[in-house]
Amino acid sequence: MQSKNVEKFAQLMARCPIVAILRGVHPDEVLEIGEALISNGIEIIEVPLNSPEPFESIRRLQARFGETALIGAGTVVTVEQVDRVRDAGGALVVSPNINPAVVRRTVETGLVSLPGVATPSEAYVALEAGAHAVKAFPADQIGCVALQAWKTILPAGTRLLAVGGVDEATLPRFRAAGITGFGVGGSLYKPGALPEQVGLVAKKLHNACLN
Repeated sequence: MQSKNVEKFAQLMARCPIVAILRGVHPDEVLEIGEALISNGIEIIEVPLNSPEPFESIRRLQARFGETALIGAGTVVTVEQVDRVRDAGGALVVSPNINPAVVRRTVETGLVSLPGVATPSEAYVALEAGAHAVKAFPADQIGCVALQAWKTILPAGTRLLAVGGVDEATLPRFRAAGITGFGVGGSLYKPGALPEQVGLVAKKLHNACLN
């Protein structure tokens, strides 16, 4: 049986298939940034663990938006970090790599597992460990042609997200290659960005997914 978090992830991805990556965000700004994202249709938010006080940011986002949005952590590379994400109220665990132990622990705790992969072989390792989706990273280096080929050999129904180099201009090209999910970082949020700026970019990305 799927956890409520996994069901929620699927529902939110169906509405807008974008994970916002807030690398470098501070706890004292995270709620305004989160509001700018959610009010413009992006409801899945990742706070990478190499950000300042990431678990505090996750706690604040979860307390304010957790009923409707899906909040979690990125750059999760150890089992211990998975437990800390859970304790902070996070529902999503995103990794830059594939570590089967991290995937299994994420699944055991009822959180959504989204590890990073750079080859079809790594994607299979992730799926066999129980990952709910995989992120092709860095997608701009892997390329649309390669990712299109991946989709012909991965199990039917595999949720494959392109992460790295995704912005308003490149997103349509990934979509044309059959990619239906995206992680967006630097083009959406950089440290010091104002909520108004983030909201404007979020709106454009959301619209790019609808057209």
